[in-house]
Amino acid sequence: MTVQEVIDYIHSANWMGSVPCLSRTENLLSMMGNPEKKLKFVHIAGTNGKGSTAAMAASILTKAGYKTGLYTSPYIYRFHERMQIDGEQISDEDLVEIAEFVKPLADSLESHPREFELVCCIAFEYFARKNCDIVVLEVGMGGAFDATNVIECPEAAVITNIGLDHTDFLGNTLEEIAETKAGIFKEGGHAVVYRGTPGVEAVFERIAAEKGITLHKADFEGLRNKSLDLFGQTFDCGERRDIELPLLGEHQMFNASVVLSIMDALIQQGWKITEEQIREGLRTVTWPGRFDIVSRDPLFIIDGGHNPQCIEALVKNIQDYLKDRRVIALVGVLADKDYAEMFRPVMELVEQFVCITPDSPRKLEADDLAAYLRGVGAKAEGCGEMENGIRRCLELAGSDGVVLCFGSLYSIGAVKDTLEAVLAEK
Repeated sequence: MTVQEVIDYIHSANWMGSVPCLSRTENLLSMMGNPEKKLKFVHIAGTNGKGSTAAMAASILTKAGYKTGLYTSPYIYRFHERMQIDGEQISDEDLVEIAEFVKPLADSLESHPREFELVCCIAFEYFARKNCDIVVLEVGMGGAFDATNVIECPEAAVITNIGLDHTDFLGNTLEEIAETKAGIFKEGGHAVVYRGTPGVEAVFERIAAEKGITLHKADFEGLRNKSLDLFGQTFDCGERRDIELPLLGEHQMFNASVVLSIMDALIQQGWKITEEQIREGLRTVTWPGRFDIVSRDPLFIIDGGHNPQCIEALVKNIQDYLKDRRVIALVGVLADKDYAEMFRPVMELVEQFVCITPDSPRKLEADDLAAYLRGVGAKAEGCGEMENGIRRCLELAGSDGVVLCFGSLYSIGAVKDTLEAVLAEK
C-alpha cells in the first residue's frame, strides 16, 4: 500500500457511520495482541481545549526525558499529525507498515471498525512498537463510549472545559455531558478536571467518590496574567511565577493550569518531572490552528473555533490582541451549521467579512453567506473560491490591518497552503 492508499482506506470507513461503540475497537485490538495494554496514558476528554492541553502535556513529558506519544484529532495540515512521538510525526514507512498489519484483521471482522476506531488501533500499535514511556491520548468526541476508552486505568484521566456540543450523543445539559465525559475515569485512578459550574463539579466529585479516584482540580484562583502580546503571554499560577506560554489567548492560560495539575498528579505517582522541565515544556509548546499567526507580514491569523465557547474565546482574543487593528474576516461555513450564533458575537469587531465557499457537499455558497451577513447589518462580500477570498482580504487589510480566518478546523490546511502560494508570488 502507498501512504495515500492507507489514508483513503481509513477514510473509507467513515461511510459506515459513527455510532459510539467500544466492542469494534476491542475486537480489533484483541486480534492485534492488545498493544494498548503495553502502554501508560494521560487520557484527555472535554469539549474545548483538549488538543492544546494534550500538546502542552506532551511537550513537558518530552522535556522530562520520557519517550512521549501524542494522539490527537482531527489533523490540521497532514494526517500524520495525529500520531507523534517527541514532536515527530509518524513516518510514511511506519504508517504503511502498521496499516498493512491492521487492515486484514479489520476486514475480517463482521462489524468493521469505523474511521476513528481504525486510527486509534493504528496509533496504539505504533506507540507500542516504538516503546513509548507514556502516551498523551485525546478522545475523539465523547468519553465513556469513545474508542480511546478501551484503555485500562491511565496515569491521569483529564477533563477540560465542558460546553454544549454533540448533544445528540453526549447529553442536553452540561451535567449530562460531564457525566458522559467522566466515563474515562477508572477505579482507583487519578483525575484532573477543569473548574466548571457547581453542577459540573458536583458530577465529577460524585463519580470520583464512587470510584475511589483521587480528584485534582485546576487552580484557577491562583491564576494571574502578567503580560501578553502577539508573541505569547506570561502568567502566575499559585506558587509558580512568571510562566511563559507562546499559545495566545486567556483561555490557554486556563488550559495551562489544567496541565500543571496533570504534572502534579504524575509527580505524586512517582514520575520524575522537575519545575524547570515543566517551564521549558510550556515555553516551547506549539499547537496549530487556534488563534494561530501563520504570517506576520502581512498579519494573518487562523482560528479553528466553531462552537459558542470557542467564539467567546475568539472575541476575547480580538479585544486583547487586535484592538488597534482593522480586522478583515475570511469566512466560509457549512449550510447545516448555526452560523448566526457563530457570527453575531464578532460582528462589531470586524470591519468587513469576505465570504468563500467551502470545499464540501454541505457547503453554503459564498454569495448566500454574504447576503445573510449584510441582512443583519454587517459589511460583507462573496468571493467564491478560497484564493480569490484570500487575495481580497489582503487587499482590504493593507499594511495596517489583519486578516482573521475562523469558523472551521477542517479548512485550515487549505487556507494556509493557499496563503503561502499567494504570498510567494509577491
